[in-house]
Amino acid sequence: MNLFSFTLSTGKEGLYEITSMVNDAVQTVKADSGICVVYTPHTTAGITINENADPDVKTDFMLGLKRAFPDRSEFRHAEGNSHAHLKSSAVGCSETIIIHKGQMLLGTWQGIYFCEFDGPRTRKFYVKIMKD
Repeated sequence: MNLFSFTLSTGKEGLYEITSMVNDAVQTVKADSGICVVYTPHTTAGITINENADPDVKTDFMLGLKRAFPDRSEFRHAEGNSHAHLKSSAVGCSETIIIHKGQMLLGTWQGIYFCEFDGPRTRKFYVKIMKD
């Protein structure tokens, strides 16, 4: 089977590196060539690819989103998490990674992240691998 399901426990907000989990799925399938889609079905979370060398990038990423999408008293959504929905839509709920010679084609400094905008929660994300 080329579909993998993962569960992640998150804190209030933050980026959680999932690169190794996605890579394990790619290695399990033994795809020499193809694509890998990482997807989350949550409307207050996201998936992104960004630098994984300097931990301050995660802090700055979240700070930038907080400033771009602050919680506002005029929001009308009853759950009070409209800012989390906006962040999720801006970041997106999936990423596609090329697989070549059995490896994900990520840049030297790139990692795959699950983005939590409305935790703490137990979250799911899926990895689908399509071989050529």
